[in-house]
Amino acid sequence: MSDKTDTSTEHRLILRQLELKDYKEVKEIMDIVYSSMGAWTRKELSNLLKKFPEGQICIEDNGKVIAAALSLIISYDKYGDKHTYEQIIDNGTFKSHDPEGETLYGIDVFVHPEYRNMRLGRRLYDARKEICENLNLRGIIAGGRIPGYKDYADKLTPAKYIEMVRNKELSDPVLSFQLSNDFHVRKILKNYLPDDKESRSYATLLEWINVYYEEKEEVLGGRKTVVRIGIVQWQMRAVKDLDDFMQQVEFFVDTVSSYKSDIVVFPEFFNAPLMALTNEESPSEAIRSMAEYTEEIRERMIHLALSYNINIIAGSMPEYYDNKLYNVSYLCRRDGTYDAQYKLHVTPDESHYWGMRGGHKLKIFDTDIGRIGILICYDVEFPELARMLSDMDMKILFVPFWTDTKNAYLRVRLCSQARAIENECYVAITGSVGNLPKVENMDIQYSQSAVFSPSDFAFPHDAVIAEATPNTEMTLIADLDLDLLKDLNTGGSVRNLKDRRKDLYNLSWVMRKEE
Repeated sequence: MSDKTDTSTEHRLILRQLELKDYKEVKEIMDIVYSSMGAWTRKELSNLLKKFPEGQICIEDNGKVIAAALSLIISYDKYGDKHTYEQIIDNGTFKSHDPEGETLYGIDVFVHPEYRNMRLGRRLYDARKEICENLNLRGIIAGGRIPGYKDYADKLTPAKYIEMVRNKELSDPVLSFQLSNDFHVRKILKNYLPDDKESRSYATLLEWINVYYEEKEEVLGGRKTVVRIGIVQWQMRAVKDLDDFMQQVEFFVDTVSSYKSDIVVFPEFFNAPLMALTNEESPSEAIRSMAEYTEEIRERMIHLALSYNINIIAGSMPEYYDNKLYNVSYLCRRDGTYDAQYKLHVTPDESHYWGMRGGHKLKIFDTDIGRIGILICYDVEFPELARMLSDMDMKILFVPFWTDTKNAYLRVRLCSQARAIENECYVAITGSVGNLPKVENMDIQYSQSAVFSPSDFAFPHDAVIAEATPNTEMTLIADLDLDLLKDLNTGGSVRNLKDRRKDLYNLSWVMRKEE
């Protein structure tokens, strides 16, 4: 028997630099989005790529470009606040581009209409901000259309319309999005795009200020040194159906992603409320019926990861196949891929009540925040597993758990803290709280979610980065500095990884024969 891991998915998103060979797909999108204004010509795109290739970015899905953002670097003093779009693009020659300039000017963003529910615009804006920061530019300037103004032009001045959009009394398809992405309106421009009839030729001069000016160096996709994680201390509550359950999940994904977190983690068996919908009296039958929801939940989690641009560790869920019951945690990456870690050690209670089995593989996961590991609850109480992951260069260990009593919780907590010290890594744990009166064997919960660090001078004095209020639904947001781990490994007060006596002992994995 081998663990079931089918990593295929409908989407495979990649953020990359735009190339001239992408022109056909770019034009296809622009012909739809700008049907009344026209698309860039191939020559214009070629000029832009020659001038500033790093600033032209796109998102592809399974090899096809579905969204793009174009930009220039300019010396803003040459243009000031009173300029037109044609002046900035210089009739498609882009001679305005100045590598020695201090401002990134956004000249276009477009998303294929079929993908507009996936928040790709926000992903492009975030990438632009990253370019701005890593090129050490003062900020981003853009001229923004206000296409919704056409419906209010006979009632409101442009200034009043913009004010009402800013106050969320009205919604504009472009301006509302830009304001939600931390841009502010610097000025109202007249005749910025004379052919923009929807905006009545008005535009907003938008600005985003780079607060990290003079601090960043890399352009796009550089190695993250500080990773922001969000963990959900989940309240168990009755649900009406799967949609009701997923609405709660999306609330937390949305909330955590709004803090620009790189990853969000849910607890073990976070979908246990669905067990009450199975109408099965036997716990073993109830959990097998609940396992029928697992595949759909995973697919919805992948969509949330794509839509909110955040990696998701989907706690853990039961999986039933080949007449065998397993406990699996899915990592749903924000690029559309996913992977799985099966719980290796089942507790006596899980075996007795449910007939659950342990998996047979230990995995290290490559992500855009570095290499991570996942150990489900009881697994973290076996130090060999975390050590093997550490040998594979794990930097952060995530432990979704479910415990019913404080003494059970303390086993998970204390072992997790030990794993952080032993392996010179960060460890994040999260569980559920509340109760499920109609679900036998999962009726009460105890949790105090936390994030642990190694114990040395560079880390908190108690090696606890953050911890939740016990038995209260909430989230924790924590920043983890990966460079501190590197420094610890080479120059810490003690060096647990480096000082192992490999001349005396070793650790090896004995693979079980597949059944």
